[in-house]
Amino acid sequence: MSTLEHPRPQGLLHNAAFSQVVAATGTRTIYTAGQVSIDERGELVGAGDLAAQTEQVMRNVGLALAAAGADFSDVVKITTYVVNYKPEHRAIVGKARAPFFAKGTPPASTLVGVSALALPEWLVEIEAVAVVD
Repeated sequence: MSTLEHPRPQGLLHNAAFSQVVAATGTRTIYTAGQVSIDERGELVGAGDLAAQTEQVMRNVGLALAAAGADFSDVVKITTYVVNYKPEHRAIVGKARAPFFAKGTPPASTLVGVSALALPEWLVEIEAVAVVD
């Protein structure tokens, strides 16, 4: 079984929403493609709703992880891209994302504001890196 360590670096803010650093040991590293808010038929879920889109994106990340034999407890790093990012979006994304990491310490995380994604109706895209045995 893989092992994840979440050191708390002295001098860095401890934040319950993400880990500043994650050290992983395991035999397989899994990288997901950036996931967006579409269902298996390619239809948009949550038009114009950042929270609803983030929830669907996280479900899609979970499906991608499961296909490779992983789950959210194996995730060491996520990167979130939000279109036309404003500071108030952080709480919306964080609240929608939090239940998926409820079983353990959250991964290292980066949130990036972008002007657009591949399609104009997509508001958020998330990619993940996981380590498993």
